[in-house]
Amino acid sequence: MHNQSVDSPPRASEPRTAVRAAIALALSSLLLLLLVASDWGPLMTLDRVVARTTHGWAVEESGLTQACRILTDWVWDPLTMRILCAAVVLWLVLRRSAWWTALWLVVTVAVTSGVQQAMKAAVGRERPEWPDPVDSAHYAAYPSGHAMTATVVLGLLLWLLHHYGADRTLFRTVLAVAVFSVAGVGVTRVWLGVHWLTDVVAGWLLGAMVVALAVTAHERRHA
Repeated sequence: MHNQSVDSPPRASEPRTAVRAAIALALSSLLLLLLVASDWGPLMTLDRVVARTTHGWAVEESGLTQACRILTDWVWDPLTMRILCAAVVLWLVLRRSAWWTALWLVVTVAVTSGVQQAMKAAVGRERPEWPDPVDSAHYAAYPSGHAMTATVVLGLLLWLLHHYGADRTLFRTVLAVAVFSVAGVGVTRVWLGVHWLTDVVAGWLLGAMVVALAVTAHERRHA
């Protein structure tokens, strides 16, 4: 990566783009929340159809199901994402000039955890129940903590690579891994029957919104 300072002035278009993205994601998240909270028929039907279909596949494909459990419990687990974040924070602290960005990253991930737990408590949505479950999970379902945490951590990591001027090959490689991971963690949660589809979509939307807001805050701080 190029030796670009973390405190270098951002391009003027970046804060505006992040603000627009945050507004669009916030409105989308609010709409989805209202539809789920009101048990909107077509959406609930879609959730049930997807859940029944994927659960049937999960029961039949035991090998693939076990792979999904390993991925969701170890590779894409929120704890794994936080450990990755801690490693990035340590790297930023060691740069000395990037202490504010390290603090910004810690606060953003902590806020993410608080927001998802608060929303779970507020919505209180039950998880899918099966007579023959292939996995289990606790606490309320909405939004998916796995999906939201992965979106935030990997999204911020991508932005940091861009901010520090990572070379194109590295950035594209990490982008591909991040997109696969964020999509994959959502698929595994639905496949294992511990989340409804809309839980995962909510996690993606809220996570992306947090990233957009965090980027806006960082850029305004260094504008």
